[in-house]
Amino acid sequence: MFDSLTEKFTGLFKDLSGQGKLSEANIKEASARVRRALLEADVNYKVVKDFAAAVEARALGEDVLTSITPGQKFVKIVYDQMVETLGSVNQPLALSPQPPTVIMVCGLQGSGKTTTCAKLAKHLSKPGRRIMLAAADIYRPAAVQQLEILSKQVGCDFFKLDSTDVAQICQEAKQEAVKKLIDVLILDTAGRLHIDTEMMAELERVQKTVKPQEILLVVDGMTGQDAVNIATEFSKALPLSGVIMTKLDGDARGGAALSLKVISGQPIKFIGVGEKLSALEEFHPSRVASRILGMGDVVGLVEKAQNVFDEKQAGKLEEKLRQQSFTLEDFAGQMKQMKKMGSLSDIMKMLPGGMSLPQDAAIDDKALGTIEAIISSMTPQERQKPQILNGSRKRRIALGSGTSVQQVNQLLNQFEMSQRMMKQMMNSKGRGFKMPRGF
Repeated sequence: MFDSLTEKFTGLFKDLSGQGKLSEANIKEASARVRRALLEADVNYKVVKDFAAAVEARALGEDVLTSITPGQKFVKIVYDQMVETLGSVNQPLALSPQPPTVIMVCGLQGSGKTTTCAKLAKHLSKPGRRIMLAAADIYRPAAVQQLEILSKQVGCDFFKLDSTDVAQICQEAKQEAVKKLIDVLILDTAGRLHIDTEMMAELERVQKTVKPQEILLVVDGMTGQDAVNIATEFSKALPLSGVIMTKLDGDARGGAALSLKVISGQPIKFIGVGEKLSALEEFHPSRVASRILGMGDVVGLVEKAQNVFDEKQAGKLEEKLRQQSFTLEDFAGQMKQMKKMGSLSDIMKMLPGGMSLPQDAAIDDKALGTIEAIISSMTPQERQKPQILNGSRKRRIALGSGTSVQQVNQLLNQFEMSQRMMKQMMNSKGRGFKMPRGF
């Protein structure tokens, strides 16, 4: 996400910090590089102009030139301006005190609207909360069937009605949600190939009929400034409460995300960062700005871990570490949990400085699969006591996992090293070690 933009900003900041002292000329040059980087990322020209002007004015107006660390001061100014441009603060969903909370989702065809409805349902799902997806797209072939399949994958309720009156479908969906004590009802309305009067009139009828707490527009981040224009047009006809921007994990240059709030006035509430149903993130301007500027997003990484790692499992693992009984079986379990967090390269990018790693230091996501295959090819006894693995056993494991004896030995060495490190951590100061919850 925003890889190209991050690379340019990282290079700029490195050059500034290397100069030791900044002058008015240096700041003007840095401001020009900021302007070029944003334009190349397809940020709206007016937004770029105002952004660069604000950065330059603040840099020249503050104690940047006389600061001991002028480069860091400049980075802070760019960061603050970017947070402001992105919307300053996270805009949470407005949940109704009297269920169900009705969320109306709209957008053009091809933006990933129906899949986003399912992602939103999964994101909102938690123990004790019931979610319902309602199919209100009567035009696109197989749209109803697609949403029904997705609802089963998410594990939420589903509603459909054999009718051509979209407002009626949504109204009856709300009534059904009340009967079933549904907490959140998500309406997947029909998309069109372009914005037209008929489409807007239909959405307005739905809005007046069910009076949703949230009206979210789904836009494709890869369409660049078209996404901003679509949001602007929709907001003229509907009282939008926010935007979900999809496909930011692909080749999107990020310009739409940086332009949207300023140009359309609509806050980004969520971003789609992958194809999996779990690949939907709340949009936090401060965190996104940190990631764009190469500072990472440690808070977001911790949240990912907390969503994946079960607290009971963490407790059991902690006890195993105390007793120094951590086995290859446990090692494989941790690898599976890591895979649920996403690709290792994406996780690394969320760490400060992760984007500045050299290309040849990139982590191969297939490595986890290889580890899993090797351990799966072992017998239960071998996983519990890897010290019994002799040459013939290793050859059998390599053959069964499609790897080499060398790779099996590498895994065993890594595991032995991990055990030694854990033992040292447990023995340091004799006692008192405690695993952080969620890890």
